[in-house]
Amino acid sequence: MASEAEGTFQRFAVFGESSSSGTEMNNKNFSKLCKDCGIMDSKTVTSTDVDIVFSKVKAKNARTITFQQFQEAMKELGQKRFKGKSPDEALENIYRLMEGKDPATTGVTKVTTVGGVSRLTDTSKYTGTHKERFDESGKGKGIAGREDVTDSSGYVSGYKGAGTYDKKGSR
Repeated sequence: MASEAEGTFQRFAVFGESSSSGTEMNNKNFSKLCKDCGIMDSKTVTSTDVDIVFSKVKAKNARTITFQQFQEAMKELGQKRFKGKSPDEALENIYRLMEGKDPATTGVTKVTTVGGVSRLTDTSKYTGTHKERFDESGKGKGIAGREDVTDSSGYVSGYKGAGTYDKKGSR
């Protein structure tokens, strides 16, 4: 049972720590282990309890705990989580909760691999001046889309009624 717990300890110890060898665990990963394995239940064992136990078992100036210190911490949390049971029975129940667990990555943004290029080249999603370089079908306008072509018709750019003045005046 302890070997299974040691495997879980190592998996959580290296989680998010590229430089970790899996022999020592920091407080962040210890809290994550307690939360992901269901040791922390927000009623009998809270995140504060987990932090206090971590601080209690680690060496004074250390930031990490070894597997031996981890076992001590689990004994303390086991007595708190499973009140009324013997320390050995409580530790056994804690190890049963940890069995085969891996660090969960819930709420992490998934990377979309399919259609990456099509999203980048979808001209309907373009904004600003980039939008003006393509017509409705998505075909590029060429030089007209890249250069400001001077309009010497005498009308302000964007005026909808261009070329209608003579028609109004000749009634």
